[in-house]
Amino acid sequence: MQFLDLPAAESAAGVVCLPGSKSISNRALLLAALAEGTTQLHNVLVSDDTARMVDALRTLGVVVVQAGATDYRVDGICAPGLLNFPVGEASLFLGNAGTVFRPLTAVLAMAQGHYRLSGVPRMHERPIGDLVDALRQMGAQIDYLGNEGYPPLEIRPARIRGGEIPIRGSVSSQFLSGLLMALPLSVRPSHAVPAIRVAGELVSQPYIGLTLALMERFGVRVEHEAWRRFTLPGGQRYRSPGEFHVEGDASSASYFLAAGAIGGGPVRVEGIGRDSLQGDIRFADALEQMGARIGWGAGWIEARAPESGRLRAVDLDCNHIPDAAMTLAVTALFAEDTTVLRNIASWRVKETDRLAAMSRELRKFGAIVEEGEDYLRITPPDGGLVGNVAVDTYDDHRMAMSFSLIALARPLRINEPECVGKTFPDYFERFAAITCT
Repeated sequence: MQFLDLPAAESAAGVVCLPGSKSISNRALLLAALAEGTTQLHNVLVSDDTARMVDALRTLGVVVVQAGATDYRVDGICAPGLLNFPVGEASLFLGNAGTVFRPLTAVLAMAQGHYRLSGVPRMHERPIGDLVDALRQMGAQIDYLGNEGYPPLEIRPARIRGGEIPIRGSVSSQFLSGLLMALPLSVRPSHAVPAIRVAGELVSQPYIGLTLALMERFGVRVEHEAWRRFTLPGGQRYRSPGEFHVEGDASSASYFLAAGAIGGGPVRVEGIGRDSLQGDIRFADALEQMGARIGWGAGWIEARAPESGRLRAVDLDCNHIPDAAMTLAVTALFAEDTTVLRNIASWRVKETDRLAAMSRELRKFGAIVEEGEDYLRITPPDGGLVGNVAVDTYDDHRMAMSFSLIALARPLRINEPECVGKTFPDYFERFAAITCT
């Protein structure tokens, strides 16, 4: 499908049962593969990104069986000593899935195999040098097959060393997450307690918290000192929890919560709540700062428009909600005055340069946008949003889903809407179900 036309909607209300979290699904699939024992995974997200992880694990010889629409059985390969996948040499195509490419790079660097990792052209433009540098300091043998600092990569068997490994935290939290998940595989009887030290600012800290929480569910506890130094005591290794249920996707929830705040509501999302492991649930707090009325439960969040009927602008550090902040950028078009979203430099190394893409598309609707190195300043147009605009999505699922919110004011066209298949294949059907045209 080359484009999708969305009619203008008068309001938004309803209930949405969220698909499983992409971040949790791909971490859980990998940890289950590395664990001792068999894991039953429930509510796994079915999307392009998770398909890349499942395909990669199967190529490596891991038994991954789909037991239902969103259920998988994974037979772990963990054994004392060196990590060895059943398949010792393979070429893996990983699409544009950062939650697959980065952790698999770290894990396969610990394995005694020969692997080539590649992706789509955009993945070959997304930096990975900080992770490769850290792994090389551990003794990993990794070569670039194209441009220095970027995929594709070739990994060969190597003698892994212990000690404290520094890694920069300012580009992508996925580098640190991948290194953390690989850390138990680096342990040797003669090694000191392995450690990771973060150099510079740590972006997207909630995603690191998510990684640590999932590692603990699979039997490995990592200690940290103020999120700057991480250590793995006691020679631990991964063990299956038996059953694991993936909670709903908090980033995906942001579109529906914003729809409730813009379109009247109430819109309720089910599958996440106060006890969610995901940092993006704090998007609801941002909406509340904008005047939206937010309700919480153990497994749900609900959003309504402000009593005044109009959202207010915010000036917000978005380091803790980098993905959901894209939803805020479009929501800002429905707010009074100027919204500033700060600390979002990580947008530039995502599926597209999201800072540039978001600025370009917001301007199509008449917004005044100032694009900085790590911030956006967004002022909605005085005379209302321009209608019948065609939004370019840059093969970025979050661009498509974020801009669907414009339909709560004006009709629009979404170009290449099938990009939502990366994380939410039936998004537009779900969005249509809560909007009244």
